[in-house]
Amino acid sequence: MGQSQSNDDDEVELAQIQELYTAFMQECPSGALHLHEFRKIFGISTTSEEESLYVERIFKTFDKNRDNVIDFMEFVAAVHLVLRGKLEDKLKWSFKVYDRDDNGKLDRHEVKHIIKIIYKLKQTQDSDMTPNEVCDRIFELVDSNKDGQISLAEFMEGAQRDEWIMQQLKLDVNCSGWFKQHWRRKTS
Repeated sequence: MGQSQSNDDDEVELAQIQELYTAFMQECPSGALHLHEFRKIFGISTTSEEESLYVERIFKTFDKNRDNVIDFMEFVAAVHLVLRGKLEDKLKWSFKVYDRDDNGKLDRHEVKHIIKIIYKLKQTQDSDMTPNEVCDRIFELVDSNKDGQISLAEFMEGAQRDEWIMQQLKLDVNCSGWFKQHWRRKTS
């Protein structure tokens, strides 16, 4: 029984791919999503250099073949991750965004950099803590071997063990509102 449920879910997703393709091609007639279009989808209108680099980093994590555009298949994978992805997959993706030098470890500079940008993008201080204090607390709670770096395993374990850590580490990408609005308009 569980398997037929899974097949039904797959069929629903497959039935929606044509609609998604139509919406994608209306937004990106070239068949390629460029960085400026990506910014629009994710509601990023800032021109700050740090924030621009952050958005570019997110874009690059979705650009699997590294051709500087997101094709339809990469778009489907990104939409699935953001809207329907499992927590574990979202955390792995968040780790990739934090890991600016792609060495598989997060240092304090990388974590602090992303936290500062997130504070700017949200334009609210949900906490009485500064980005430096947030970074210090994350390392205190997550860097279990105290080597000054956070591995993917430490990142995953720390986020799943502590709700505050989860909220700090999991990137909340705000495209669902845009996607739902455009999806309904272009596929109705």
